[in-house]
Amino acid sequence: MNLLVTGGTGFLGSALVPLLARSGHRIRLIVRGDASAAEALGAEVLRAPLEDRAAVRSSLQGIEAVYHLAGRVSFDPGDPAALYRLHVECTRTLLEDAHAAGVKRFVLASSSGTIGISREEKVHSEEDDHPIRVVARWPYYLSKIFQEKTALRFHRDTGFPVVVLNPSLLLGPGDARLSSTDVVLKFLERRVPAMPTGGLSFVDVRDAAAAFAAALSRGRPGERYLLGGANMTFAELFGRLARISGVAPPVVRLPSTVNIAGARLLEKFHAWRGSEAPLATEEVEMGEHWFYVDSAKAGRELGFAARDPQETLYETVAWLDRRFRGKGRKAPGTIAELTAATS
Repeated sequence: MNLLVTGGTGFLGSALVPLLARSGHRIRLIVRGDASAAEALGAEVLRAPLEDRAAVRSSLQGIEAVYHLAGRVSFDPGDPAALYRLHVECTRTLLEDAHAAGVKRFVLASSSGTIGISREEKVHSEEDDHPIRVVARWPYYLSKIFQEKTALRFHRDTGFPVVVLNPSLLLGPGDARLSSTDVVLKFLERRVPAMPTGGLSFVDVRDAAAAFAAALSRGRPGERYLLGGANMTFAELFGRLARISGVAPPVVRLPSTVNIAGARLLEKFHAWRGSEAPLATEEVEMGEHWFYVDSAKAGRELGFAARDPQETLYETVAWLDRRFRGKGRKAPGTIAELTAATS
């Protein structure tokens, strides 16, 4: 099948494109920068921004299915306009042009944050509504909600077969841009001053990529599929990371309101000094929420299966050590050695 992939050089795309190539699909990427790894797999590469509608229309010629993975992860409150343009406006025009070009399937990479965020400990499913009130101060999640709404409305209005996948926090090796694994790196660099009280869901990028590959033939148009490998409190997550890395977790535990107020004060202090705060206030606020999801639907319909979360965390830490930290510290041993040492 002839496939167009946007965002094919990102964390998820870098795991998905090799799977699609090994399955015999002919792949075309529309990218802004280097795509040498995809080109080595035989992918055709068109360099253009998604805002270039003429280039997008040209890239859709002869295409049977689209994977729309392109996006930008940002929690800067000054970015809402840019996030809206990329996630909503570019998605709308891509849907219109793909439909006009006769594309037979459109797979959208959304986020579990369009469903699974709450102020209390709760596991969310696809039946839950968009948490707009909860994420009102976070432009990234708002833009992803509007993107998802736009895509599903387009499906309802036109019948164009759109499938939406909602991965939770992507972890594992290969996140060269730190788009998802930044939280782990900040822990390893001791940039988390206090233990968050909430919890998150994460999924191995390789398991998420396998679900995306399956969605090409098994995903039901008009449906959303949550992809989560494990739900953990931050205390449990940081405890596991501590055992893997030898970096002690934060010992300070404060009420949510104090954590957030302290982050705001710290941010103002660093702004006065002209330096960067270890954590943005928005990141601290998110740490006081729960991002738990249930992936049973993806398991039934897409064959999604998550590996042992300890393997994911181990390989995330090992990769970050080699790429960003491991100049003087020996990386951990094998998973079997690690499990035997910490069980």
